[in-house]
Amino acid sequence: MKKHIYYIASLAIVSVLGTSCNDSFLDRTPTHDLNDKSFWNTANDLEVYCNGIYNEASNGDYDIMVGFGSRGTSSTTSAAWGSSYKAMLWRDVQSDNLASKVTSQASMAEVAAGLEVVPNSGGGWVWSLLRRINVFLANYDAVKEPQSVKDKYAGEAYFFRAWFYLDKVQRFGDVPWIDKPLTTESEEVYGPRDPRATVMSHVLEDIDKACSYLPESWNGTQMCRATKGAAYALKSRICLYEGTYRKYHGLGNDYNEWFTEAVNAAEACMKLGYSIYNTNHPESDYASLFNSEDLEGNSEIILYQKYVSGIQHHRLSGYIVSNEQWGATKDFVDDFLCLEDNGNGGKRALPREVAMERGTYSEDTYEDILTNRDPRLTQVILDPKQAHSILYNKDKYEFPRIAGMTNMESCSGYHVIKYYNKENDAKGSGSGNETTDAPIIRYAEVLLNLAEAKAELGTLTQDDVDKTINLLRKRAGMPDLVLSQIVVDPKYASLDPKLAEIRRERRVELCFENTRYQDLMRWKEGTKLSQRVLGMRFEPSYFDAPHFNPAEGHVDRELVHLYVDTKTGYSYLDVYKGTDYETRTFDEKKHYLRPIPKNVRGLNPAIEQNPYWED
Repeated sequence: MKKHIYYIASLAIVSVLGTSCNDSFLDRTPTHDLNDKSFWNTANDLEVYCNGIYNEASNGDYDIMVGFGSRGTSSTTSAAWGSSYKAMLWRDVQSDNLASKVTSQASMAEVAAGLEVVPNSGGGWVWSLLRRINVFLANYDAVKEPQSVKDKYAGEAYFFRAWFYLDKVQRFGDVPWIDKPLTTESEEVYGPRDPRATVMSHVLEDIDKACSYLPESWNGTQMCRATKGAAYALKSRICLYEGTYRKYHGLGNDYNEWFTEAVNAAEACMKLGYSIYNTNHPESDYASLFNSEDLEGNSEIILYQKYVSGIQHHRLSGYIVSNEQWGATKDFVDDFLCLEDNGNGGKRALPREVAMERGTYSEDTYEDILTNRDPRLTQVILDPKQAHSILYNKDKYEFPRIAGMTNMESCSGYHVIKYYNKENDAKGSGSGNETTDAPIIRYAEVLLNLAEAKAELGTLTQDDVDKTINLLRKRAGMPDLVLSQIVVDPKYASLDPKLAEIRRERRVELCFENTRYQDLMRWKEGTKLSQRVLGMRFEPSYFDAPHFNPAEGHVDRELVHLYVDTKTGYSYLDVYKGTDYETRTFDEKKHYLRPIPKNVRGLNPAIEQNPYWED
């Protein structure tokens, strides 16, 4: 059926996990020499080569196979080796979900604040993975194996080339389309960028080939491979992205064709047997997807990164609770729906502002903010009442902890605990030997893609909602979304109510999974990044409480900056007050695309800079 695992394909992992390519993988490295015809002989050669594609796709140069960050077998490295800046969690610092003053995350905070400048080099303009893929596609057919055997490995190459180019188009718009290995004599080396429409048409061709060629599953010794389900899931993402980008950025009138492709891909994936993980424990089922040491067999996981003690491991839980001065934003927390009695023994869900007006939701205390909310909120944001039971070795601390308190501070007061695992935190202390698995693609996203694409097409029905959004809400213990009973959220009054609820669900369900920034870009909602970044409610009177009282040495009052909401009169932590990120901008003519590095244009003048970016 559908199950596949994505392993970071290091030599050690391949040997320990016992894949069929062990011996040859250890004996030789796949060639990049186009004249080396001795390599392309057997199916094992194809597998070995594709292992290298997985390996390079996950090295951090590409915004695709982002897991938890990783390190090798050494336990003596003292450098910031991954999880503090490479893990998918931190990518949301670029968005309006997460704020950070952590030095290693500064480049992402600069993007969110509109302070990015044209880099001298790097900046995502990295193409070695594409060459590796194209070398494979130029040579694989020479192998003397049945075509069906060769095609399934070709499916992996097409899968990764589609994903590679999605990343490039998301960053830069127009990019050169290269579908063959180049040499220094190739004229394409000094060619211009191709129009995004041309590139994306090729991407669609590639992902269609992946959907056709990849098997539904691999045999037991080849667990670390992409499958047909992964290809359909990626296709639904690609097509929804391109359809919405074209629609909201005014790039032609063919966006409905892309929405239709997204629907078809999602529905094809749904036929492969995936399901939303739900054990009827709404207080923990969602969290367990992100703090599990073994995601094998989980019905919702389409693609994940495996970590193995002593071989491939991370320190994400340790970073989550010890990496000071970062936290979720008030705007993000506000999007979790509030619950109130419906008068019939059940609950109804209301937007925060509506619930406040009705008097069924309060922000008088931190505990009030977390009470009677979507249960996913306290599986993402730390509930102070649970801190001493779910955090490792933190009994001496009181939460929330804000700027001016020593250790474990959050710049927003909202401590993120998604991905946190107490037992892993304990065993990783001093060694970084955490082994919780990283989900890369979940079936939940496929359902969200389907609902959004149908809403954009104007064909969304209640039956569609019941098969998508409401499966996620049931897992969370939330009331169903009923299209005829949507309560309009004043925060999204300018948006179609159905789309507003789908986008809200997407933000909540997929938070800190490296989706929010590109969602804002494709919806042409980049100006949300220019909003002032606030944290928890904090009135001046709170300084009199023992928890925050400066006289008791709990907080340095001079480091706490407050912002007063002119509508409510409430005060909130002003996260970036006094920093370079305090005044945020988003230039709609400029910031939907990223800058091309200076050295690229120096080597190839035919590559034009994106609009309004000055070298």
